[in-house]
Amino acid sequence: MITSKTTSPPGAVCGLKIRRAREERGLSLTRLAEMANISVSYLSEVENGRKSPSLQVVQRLAEALNLEMAALFDSSIQERITPGERVRILRAEKGLTLAQLAKTVGIGASYLSEIERGRVNPAPATLGRIAEALGTNIGAILGPLAGLGSRLRQAREELGYSQAELAERAAVSPGLIGQIERGEVQPSLLTLDNLAAALGVSPCYLIQEEDPAAFYARLNPAVRKWLEKPQAQAVLERICSCSPKEIRFLLEFINLYKQHHCPQEEEISYRAGDNKDE
Repeated sequence: MITSKTTSPPGAVCGLKIRRAREERGLSLTRLAEMANISVSYLSEVENGRKSPSLQVVQRLAEALNLEMAALFDSSIQERITPGERVRILRAEKGLTLAQLAKTVGIGASYLSEIERGRVNPAPATLGRIAEALGTNIGAILGPLAGLGSRLRQAREELGYSQAELAERAAVSPGLIGQIERGEVQPSLLTLDNLAAALGVSPCYLIQEEDPAAFYARLNPAVRKWLEKPQAQAVLERICSCSPKEIRFLLEFINLYKQHHCPQEEEISYRAGDNKDE
C-alpha cells in the first residue's frame, strides 16, 4: 500500500468532503482505500484532517469518487492557490506530464515547470495556450485577484474618504465598495468609471498593475465580446487619457442620451422604412 508521496498538493484537502463523498457513494473506508491504493489507517487520518495527502493520492481519491480534484480541496484554501499550482492541478487531472503539456503549448518543459513553481510569470498569450490545452479558460487558472480592491482602498484612504462617502460620490452602495476592496466582486466598466471619477483618477490607474488577461477573463461574456470590437478599444484608449472632469461629462452625456433615446421607436421607424422598400 502507498501511504505517502514526496509531491505535496497546493493548499489543504478537506477530509470532511472526502468522507461525505465516500458515504454518499456507499463506500467503506476499506473499499475506498483499496480503490485509491492507500492504507485504511492513512485514509482515516486524511478524513480526520490529521494527514495532508500528496497530489497523486488526491488524484486517485478523486478518480475513485468520480470527482474533480478541485472538489476535494477546502474552498477557503482554494482562493490562495497560485496560478502555477492551478496549472499543476489541472495538468494532473488531465493525466499529462510536464513534457506532454509543454509540447502542446509550444514551450519548454523546464519553462512550464518554472511556471508551476511560481518562479516566472508567463505572457498572457502563453497562459491562454496553457488554458486551452487544459480545456479551461484563463480565469480558472488565475483565480480571484485582489489588486483592484487594494488600489481602490489605497486611493480612497489617501483622500480621506470612508466607504460610505466614496459610495455616495460614485452612486453605488457602501456594501459594493467593501466587496470590491475585499476582492469578492468585479465591478462593471460603468462602475469602474464612476469610482475613478469620484477618486479623481483614470480608470486605467485602478487596473494598470493587474494582469490584463486576468481582468479580461473575469469580465461578463457580453462585455468581453464588446471589447473585441475595434471601436470599443478605440473608446477605451481615449478614456484612459481623459481627466476626471471629462469622464464625468461623458458619463452624464451617456445617461442623458439613454434617458431620451427610445430603441422601440427607432425599431418601428426601421420597420416602416423596410415596408416602404418592399
